[in-house]
Amino acid sequence: MTYRHTRKGRRALSAVAITAGLLLTVAGCGGGGDDGKDSSSSSAPGKTSDGGKEEGKKESEQPSSDTVLAEVKGENGITLAVTSAKRTDGGFVTVEGTVTNNTDNTWIAASWRGDERELAKNGASIAGATLIDPQGKKKYLILRDTSGRCLCTQFTGGVRQGETSSWFAQFPAPPEDTTKVDFQVGAMPPASIEISEG
Repeated sequence: MTYRHTRKGRRALSAVAITAGLLLTVAGCGGGGDDGKDSSSSSAPGKTSDGGKEEGKKESEQPSSDTVLAEVKGENGITLAVTSAKRTDGGFVTVEGTVTNNTDNTWIAASWRGDERELAKNGASIAGATLIDPQGKKKYLILRDTSGRCLCTQFTGGVRQGETSSWFAQFPAPPEDTTKVDFQVGAMPPASIEISEG
């Protein structure tokens, strides 16, 4: 009788140990890449299992932080770069990029705010930017909240000489078959960009 109970106890302990080991293995495999910051290191081992074709294809479709979709220069030494334009659920397009001040002074983005009276509350911002759909012949303005604040970056304090600042702007999404648009702000030349699916 004692021998039988001992065998049952050992089986139970073995089952618990195996289950715990499996849980730790699953947790270890599923922990990387959720924050989106270092997806390249977690996906790199997968390249060798199937020759790297499919995994490499997926990686090239995802723009990295240093990908530049378009870059334009103007306004006495200001450089505007667009690094991302993603269509998201809910009918929005979020455009992101950088602005570099190559002028001799601090740049305050006064002409990027836009001419509308409602946009005056946005201070030095990118509130006057637009997306232009050349195919559908439509212009999309930056989204705003009920108090007229844009869903965009405000350059508080301006951008100092030689510095680069990140920006974002959110627009209503053009129709799904429209993938190429022009991003335009202030007196900068239009930047032709391609919208990707978020």
